[in-house]
Amino acid sequence: MAKKIKRYSIEQQQARWGFLFTVPCLVFFAVFSFYPIFNAFITSLTNRQAIARTSKFVGLANYIYLFTKDNGGFSLFNSLRATVVFTFGTFVPMVIISLIIAVLLMQLRLSSQKGFFQISFYMPAVLSSVVAASIWMILFDPRGLVNQVSNMVLFTQGVDYQWLTSDNMLQVSTMIVYFWKYIGYFVILFITGLASIPPTLYEAATVDGSTKWHTFFHITLPLLKPTIVLVSIMAMLQCLKTFSTQYMFVQNGAARQPIDVITMNIYNTGIRNGKLGRASAMSIILFLIMLLLTYLQFKLSKTDDVEY
Repeated sequence: MAKKIKRYSIEQQQARWGFLFTVPCLVFFAVFSFYPIFNAFITSLTNRQAIARTSKFVGLANYIYLFTKDNGGFSLFNSLRATVVFTFGTFVPMVIISLIIAVLLMQLRLSSQKGFFQISFYMPAVLSSVVAASIWMILFDPRGLVNQVSNMVLFTQGVDYQWLTSDNMLQVSTMIVYFWKYIGYFVILFITGLASIPPTLYEAATVDGSTKWHTFFHITLPLLKPTIVLVSIMAMLQCLKTFSTQYMFVQNGAARQPIDVITMNIYNTGIRNGKLGRASAMSIILFLIMLLLTYLQFKLSKTDDVEY
């Protein structure tokens, strides 16, 4: 009796080949993303030290310690405060202003002008975070350009606004550096989203007598909603993971406590103090915060597929 050959439809064959092509990506993420998260969680339940080969299971002792001990002003609560202040002080203006800049750039008629400004805004994103922080530390010097411009704008003379010494100004300084470095990247993302909106919609709105403000709020913003959600989530996660700017400022003499974001606390706890279990616990807490905020943004936005 001849063996019956099982035949697959074209859709089933495409699905099988599609799955095969995604296997390397899944393996990559499993090895370099999922496993480190799982390993960090296991490590957070131990008292593992950087220089010790053995470790002991301590359960939730690391988490209890982080939420109860002060550590001389460098507690988890101080790091969470610094992280929240930096994140919301940076990503909210970044999303709003990058959207405004992208809309203004789309109004330019000459493609050469658009290309010039797009490259100009994107150039800081290419720089290393260490280089960007080093440049701005020179500018924030009492004799630097930022202090001179501040005196010119505020009609003062010879006043030191303490960009690198005052606690509040130090937080603002790190926000400015991050804002300058990454705003161009998000401007490009918004320009991509704006370019995907059919021009015929704007032409029809103009014919119907719609003003520019009415067109922006009733056509551009609704159709740009998926891009806005994407940019806001990316900007928020980028700000939550900030490290290089604060690290460079502290290494050059700035006070650590006002800008001791959770990533820098993780570095000091795990690398400098050698307490890997405690640092892993902080990493898991940061991961859960990022996961929760991302879920809330998706839930509140309720982004649907946009149809033109």
